[in-house]
Amino acid sequence: MVKSDALQVHLKSLNSAASLKPLYIFSGDEPLLMMEAMDQLRATAKKMGYTDREVLLQERGFDWSALLSAGQTMSLFGDKRWVELRIPTGKPGRDGADALKQFSAQIDSQPVGPDGPDTIFCIILPKLDGKTKTSAWFSALDEAGMAIQLDSLDRTQLPQWIAGRLKKQGQEVQSGPDGQRALAFIAEQVEGNLIAAHQEIQKLGLLHPEGVLTEGQIRSAILKVARYNVFELTEAMLAGDLPRLNRMLDGLKGEGEPLVLILWSVTEELRILSKLKAASDAGESVQNLMRANRIWGNKERLYPMALKRVQPLKLRRAMQVAAGLDRQAKGLHAAELPADPWDGLRLVGNLLR
Repeated sequence: MVKSDALQVHLKSLNSAASLKPLYIFSGDEPLLMMEAMDQLRATAKKMGYTDREVLLQERGFDWSALLSAGQTMSLFGDKRWVELRIPTGKPGRDGADALKQFSAQIDSQPVGPDGPDTIFCIILPKLDGKTKTSAWFSALDEAGMAIQLDSLDRTQLPQWIAGRLKKQGQEVQSGPDGQRALAFIAEQVEGNLIAAHQEIQKLGLLHPEGVLTEGQIRSAILKVARYNVFELTEAMLAGDLPRLNRMLDGLKGEGEPLVLILWSVTEELRILSKLKAASDAGESVQNLMRANRIWGNKERLYPMALKRVQPLKLRRAMQVAAGLDRQAKGLHAAELPADPWDGLRLVGNLLR
């Protein structure tokens, strides 16, 4: 399985249809990145004659034989074919897993001539967990074709991504602190919503000519279209980033996100942090404990930072506040807590900064 950069290298190296692979597998949970990667590959394939397109959607009652027969069915007009299979859940089930393994063997056994494969298959999956990546059906697909993992952008990568998008349309921010502040402002407004970010950047291209954009121009043009989720909220809490945490709480409250779900997630992170703290004090391996608790990605970096930063008394107090908020959310009285539980969550974040 490769990253999206490898797809760009692959596409640039193509000099004929024979260089195209008969199977591409995309996985990721960021719609914009998925759409753009797919569009790039499809545009390249179309130039090389793959003009007949068919889309299959795996849902309840899906007939997997449609996939197996798709590669053997000729186009009515003799055109080369592009066949997409979308598996929205990433879980094909037992019958689907068997069919995908059979399909992979079918792809492997078909020779590719000088004009390239007769049919290009493209399988679209959501972001996959570790267990799925090592499953027999996915491993078979990966060996038969090219599997591309489209990772979501980390919050810290967003300003640079925005600068790159502006550059593509001939624009850039001012040099120095003013420009960095402008990029940070855009990132705050569009965080968690890359499609909206893309639209806002395009809007800057329509409103202003190519060249340098001032911070004032950017602030007057960009709308607040950020979307947050509970996972990102707990990341901000572990990072001790109180301004970001407060923005997220405002956003989640405004979107009507259930308080109980947020509180459960925050409490779970506090329990794990407390467990890691106790293990660290006892001389145990924090890394082993993180793996046992399935802590991956950004949180694998954030937990050790939080352990060094947060004082034991404040961590204990944060857990007490969370327990009080749980009672409050159930309609019970919780002494010494703000009347609004959302403000109580801000108190937890303040204790962990």
